[in-house]
Amino acid sequence: MTATRPPATAASPASTSTDATPRQIWTRTRGLLLAAVILLVAGITLAATRSGDQHGRLDPRSADRYGSRAVAELLKDQGVSTRVATTLDEAARTTGPDTTLLVTVPDLLTATQQRRLHAATTESGGRTVLLSPGAPSLSALAPGVREEGSSSVGNREPNCSLPLAVRAGSADTGGVRYATDGQADDACYPAGGLPTLLRIQTPAHGDTVLLGAPDILYNHRLDKQGNASLALQLLGSRPHLVWYLPSLGDVSATDGGDRTFFDLIPSGWLWATLQLTLAAALAAIWRARRLGPLVTEQLPVAVRASEATEGRARLYRKANARDRAADALRSATRTRLAPLLGVPAASAHAPELLVPAVSARIPSAERDLQVLLFGPAPAGDAALVRLADELDALEREVRTS
Repeated sequence: MTATRPPATAASPASTSTDATPRQIWTRTRGLLLAAVILLVAGITLAATRSGDQHGRLDPRSADRYGSRAVAELLKDQGVSTRVATTLDEAARTTGPDTTLLVTVPDLLTATQQRRLHAATTESGGRTVLLSPGAPSLSALAPGVREEGSSSVGNREPNCSLPLAVRAGSADTGGVRYATDGQADDACYPAGGLPTLLRIQTPAHGDTVLLGAPDILYNHRLDKQGNASLALQLLGSRPHLVWYLPSLGDVSATDGGDRTFFDLIPSGWLWATLQLTLAAALAAIWRARRLGPLVTEQLPVAVRASEATEGRARLYRKANARDRAADALRSATRTRLAPLLGVPAASAHAPELLVPAVSARIPSAERDLQVLLFGPAPAGDAALVRLADELDALEREVRTS
């Protein structure tokens, strides 16, 4: 008499979900949220506290500490009109023998802009004042002059025969120091033996003045030493003053023609990229280093198997490693089923041997054994729990068949 075995049924899915609760999600993410809020508040605070100091630097319309409204008002009292120019076309169009052109940031101009500005001022017969020009602009705007380091801004004597410097006396000068290939017309306010104010005569009876630091034009320093006198004489020698504030929005900056994308990237980004690459490589080496082969050690205390299993499961869950957890469950089930079915231990993980053996033992199984024992990773935590129940049910059926 053959015993009739009831058909196996798949284990019912778990009644409770193991997905993370809102409280657990909050506990995991609150540190990152707090750091983001701190960074946001710090950025807003820094922008608010520094915006007042940085607004209108060297702008004749600004009354901030680093603005230049005070000198513009004094020039107005002396009958000198001040006009603000923000584009190269506007600045070049207004040059002339009765005009002083003040260029606040010469180094901000592109090479094409510098050449155009030099061509416009050389034959104008007026005065051009360049504030803190450095290596990026000297070769085009003041040929024959080169930068020789910089010095701190401080009270210095003129030590030259330039009348306007002699009348102004000591002033807060310094910054960029200059050297010339030939003999300059006037070299004043030396720092370390090199001048920080240089005047060069132009062919059309005009001149170009290089000022190493713009401090004499700041509102909060205009009343110090001979700053006001020096500023008024530099900028008030002609009845008209054009105050050129170069900006990155000037369309003339894009007239270079054949400049490539890489020409627009500052050179500092190349070094930054190399440094970041090196740092990433060192971090990878540090994280990947091995201190030698693994050594088995006796645990200082006895740990129950259930506790070790639960701890490993929690690690898998924290890392959302459902694939690793499913592989571990399936591998353990296959290892236990193989000796029960007469399959060699070496072939326990071969689907072409294990699946037929299980089917032969449980011919009426209403499940896809190939997917159950060798299938893909579960899509969610609930599916992982359901997989564990089905594997447990299959093993029980094999043992009792």
